Amino acid sequence: MLIINNYEDYKSYEGKELGVSSWHLIDQQQINKFADATLDHQWIHTDEERAQKEGPFKSTIAHGYLTLSLIPYLWKQIAEVRNVKMEINYGIENFKFGVAVTVNSEVQLSAKVKTVLNLRGTVKVIIQATLNIKDSAKPAYVGDVIFLYHFND
Repeated sequence: MLIINNYEDYKSYEGKELGVSSWHLIDQQQINKFADATLDHQWIHTDEERAQKEGPFKSTIAHGYLTLSLIPYLWKQIAEVRNVKMEINYGIENFKFGVAVTVNSEVQLSAKVKTVLNLRGTVKVIIQATLNIKDSAKPAYVGDVIFLYHFND
């Protein structure tokens, strides 16, 4: 795991791949819990029998937003940002979903630092996040995650 202690550490990784998380299995239980939490019970996510018979993927699929919600968990496996007063999930941009994540797929986040800016003491970092699916040539998505950090002096 990468350790980042301050703006200078982050800046040294600008334009570089940081690494990958471990693989994470998305099972039906996680999909169902996400459906309950978001009130999105569309059959393609939750009705295993119907999805197998009528769905284009022949199984249920994870919600796109479920896969996005894994970013903080998987990101913490790639880098530990220390010495911060506050970390803010500031935004996401330019996300494109390429391939559906079918139930019981394993996914892995890869991260690249695109830009690091010091905005009068607030460090703005744009990370290109790619969610890979085990045994798939195409990723589930690619997009930019924006974090704001307030490092201790």
